Order: sequence, then C-alpha cells, then structure tokens
Amino acid sequence: MEKNSEINGHALPSSASTDMIVEKSPKRKKSFKEKLMEFLGKNLLVILTVSGVLVGVGLGMMVRNMDLNKAQMTYFAFPGEMLLRMLKMIILPLVVCSLVSGAASLDTRSLGKLGGIAVAYFLVTTLIASGIGVTLAFIIKPGVGAGALNTNDLGLESIRNNKETTDSFLDLARNLFPANLVAAAFRSYATDYKMVAVGNDTNGTALYQKVPIGTDTDGMNILGLVLFAMVFGVALRKLGEEGEELIRFFNAFNEATMVLVSWIMWYIPFGIMFLVGSKIVEMEDVGLLVTSLGKYIFASILGHVIHGGIVLPLIYFGFTRKNPFSFLSGLITPFTTAFATCSSSATLPSMIKCIEENNGVDKRISRFILPIGATVNMDGAAIFQCIAAVFIAQLNNYELNAGQIFTILVTATASSVGAAGIPAGGIITIAIILEAIGLPTNDLSLMLAVDWIVDRTTTVVNVESDALGAGILHHINQQEIKKQQERQQQDGELAEVRVEAVANAQAEEETSPLVAHQTKASAAMPEAIESVL
Repeated sequence: MEKNSEINGHALPSSASTDMIVEKSPKRKKSFKEKLMEFLGKNLLVILTVSGVLVGVGLGMMVRNMDLNKAQMTYFAFPGEMLLRMLKMIILPLVVCSLVSGAASLDTRSLGKLGGIAVAYFLVTTLIASGIGVTLAFIIKPGVGAGALNTNDLGLESIRNNKETTDSFLDLARNLFPANLVAAAFRSYATDYKMVAVGNDTNGTALYQKVPIGTDTDGMNILGLVLFAMVFGVALRKLGEEGEELIRFFNAFNEATMVLVSWIMWYIPFGIMFLVGSKIVEMEDVGLLVTSLGKYIFASILGHVIHGGIVLPLIYFGFTRKNPFSFLSGLITPFTTAFATCSSSATLPSMIKCIEENNGVDKRISRFILPIGATVNMDGAAIFQCIAAVFIAQLNNYELNAGQIFTILVTATASSVGAAGIPAGGIITIAIILEAIGLPTNDLSLMLAVDWIVDRTTTVVNVESDALGAGILHHINQQEIKKQQERQQQDGELAEVRVEAVANAQAEEETSPLVAHQTKASAAMPEAIESVL
C-alpha cells in the first residue's frame, strides 16, 4: 500500500521530494506564555478544585474563631449544601440511563465476560482490603489501653442497633428486587421488629416473641435500580430493531445528563470550598478526639494509603503493564470531590466525565462499570470497618479467635456491598460485623465521632478502585478487539484467495468472478461468507 505524506492536512503520495519537504518544514517552537495558557486550559478545573480545598481550610480556620451559632453555621455551609444537592440530583438519571445504554450497547457474550471480570475484581480487591484492615488492627492495636475511654467525656450519644445479621443480608437481597421502582428512587426496604404475644407460661405471665416486619426507610435503593437497569438494557438489546428507538432515547438522555454534569463541575470548586470550610467550623474538641482515638484514625488512614497507593496500582500494572499513576493523574478532580463530599455516589458524575475525556476509556465500559462500582465496590469502607470491629473488641478486652477473624473478613466483604454510597454510610454496616461476632454495638458512637476524618480517605480509595477497575476492563476489551480484528483480517485474506482460485478455474464461462462465483465458492465454505461480505 502506497504511503502518503501530509502537508497542511492534505495527503500527498509519498516520494523523495515530498518526504524532504515534510522533514525540512520547520516546527515553530511554542513560547512559554503559549505553553502556560495551554496547560491552564487543560487543567483549569483541576487547579480550581484543589485550590477550593486549600482556601476552604483557611476560610474554615478563620470563621472558626468567630464562634458562630448553629443557625449561622447552617448559612455558612449553604453553598456546599447546594453542591451536594446538585450532585445527588443527577445520580438517579445518570445511573439508570448509563447502565441501560451501556448494557444495551454491549453484546451478551462480552457483557457476561466483562461483568464476570468486574465482579471478580470487586470481590478480590475488597477481600484484600479487609485483610489489610484486620492485619493493621492487630499490629497497631488501636483499642488496647483505651478501655477507660468514656463516651460521655466526648459528648457522644450512644448508637444502638438491634438488627439481626440474618435480616441485614436478607434486606440486601430484598433491595435487589424492589417491589416499586418509583419508590426505589427515594426509599429502600429495611426490617424492623415488633413484639407479639404468643401465649402464657405456667405462671400466667404473657410470653412475647420478636417478629420481623418490613418497613421503608428514606434513601435511594440504588442497588435495586442498578440491577433493574442492567437487565432492562439486556432485554432491549434482545428485542433487536424494536428496541432500537428506546435505546436511542436512553443514549440521548445519557448524553444530555453528561452535559449537565459538565456544567455542575464548574461549580464544584466553589461548593467544595464551603463544604470543607463548614466541616472545620463544626468540629468540636478535635484535640480530645485525636488523642483518644488517634491510633484508630492512624490505622484506618494507613490502611487506605497502603491499599490505594500500593495494592491497587500494582493490580492495575499487573493487568495492563502501564503506569497506574499517570492514569490516576487524570482523575484529580473526582478524587478531590470524593475527599470533600465523602460520597462515592456524588463523585460518580465527575468520575465518568473525567475517565472518558482524560483517560480515553470507552464510554460503553465506563458507563456500565462505574455505576455498579459506586454501589457495590467499597474497598475503603471494608478497611475501616475491619479496623473498627477489632478496635471495639480490644476496647472491651475481648479476645478474637481464628473463626471470628475469618467471620470479620467475610462479613466486611459482604456487608460493604450494601453500604450506602453516602457520608457515614459504612458506620451502620459495622453493626452487622459486630453482631456476627457477638460484640456490643454501643461503642459505635466512637466511630461516628471521627468518621468525618476517616470517611474522606475511605471515599477516595473507593472511587480509585472503581476507576482502576474501569481502566483494567477497558484494556482487556481493547485486547479482545485487536484479536478479533486480526482474526477477521486473516479470514478475509484466506477467503479472497479461495474465491480467486474458484474464479480462475472457471474463467472461460464467467464475466465477473466475484459476482458469478462468490456464492458458489461460499456455499461450501460458510466461514468465507462473513469475512467477504
């Protein structure tokens, strides 16, 4: 095939003279000002977002000295509250439309394969995270020596959870299949209990039995919506031509949602400034919390650093043989959003936008995997939940045996799937772990006291794991596409040779070999039909 040269965007046939012209045409060096403007143009949002965090810290320290009352704190936090409301507003259409269009755009075989790899990745990374959490808790021993810690000194209210472990997992299964899709947009199923009289004992005393009853709790049932959207997308693809119009509708809805996301992202730096600032203003006695719970905070953050800075990048490198940190450098804005909002669901819109535009991940992959990851993949939550469980055991001078440690690992991995992608969403799931190993849940208030510190690094690790998972799946998908193209090319070349051979054998009676004998040649070779046509 003749090689072409290009001058001013026009293709020219390759020759010695044109090659010399291309080689000799001088490339004007960009000035420092032009380079700076180009850099600012590409990274302006990142710079503004990081600056918003830094300015928010300074602003919070200044306003903290003003001794604002509760009402004034609410007014100060208003711009940050508006950011959270905007991000939460976009979650429902983004998750449903992206999953429907993503599942419909992938064929069933690749959907099953990618889905299987994604589930395996989520499961393995969460198990590794749980293992890191338990190991660090036994090495650092955050609860040893803290037995005299009095929650009343910290001004904390006790948190009690009377929910059985079995019912917690049954609720997870029930939420996968919501009875009402409209209600699932703002409510989820939860088990409650009531005491029912079942008769009298021999002394005439009334006997009561605790009976589980179903109730609705506030909060989007995103797990059920994710499953429905995936299955609905597959069903639309199975319809063929009849489903194409609805697929186009969801694709257009999805693109329109991403335009809204791009507008919201320019408000993120301003909103983050007040989110971070208001958290600093609201802080109570930080010194007392850090000194009393410092080892727990240190163990949790160290676990997040190890998992997010070493383990996940190594997994990404092992699959792709590419630099994971150059991949992550394009996602600074969603990481900053995760740090400020403490919500993996609220970070989802900016994550999808950045991973597609900055890292070039296929839309079909990112819009299919990331919403699922934001719902079920909680590596950071698994780390701090395991550390919290061991911390409470040490706090109560409770020796954990090998069976209970294994129970913590399995329960933390399973319960992190049902953890809500909202601030402090993982605290309630710690109660499931404590119930599973027979520990009291009244010390959960200690976790809640410092959750606003730990939850920030937790969310960053959660969204990093989702992003690297999407990068790995994109790489695997690209490799599969290359293999298919090479196979098709080989089949095509082979089919052309076969067709030409048949045409030459019957040259005396033909006018056009490709028209006259392509069908005859292909009749004996079905594999040639696809490649030639």
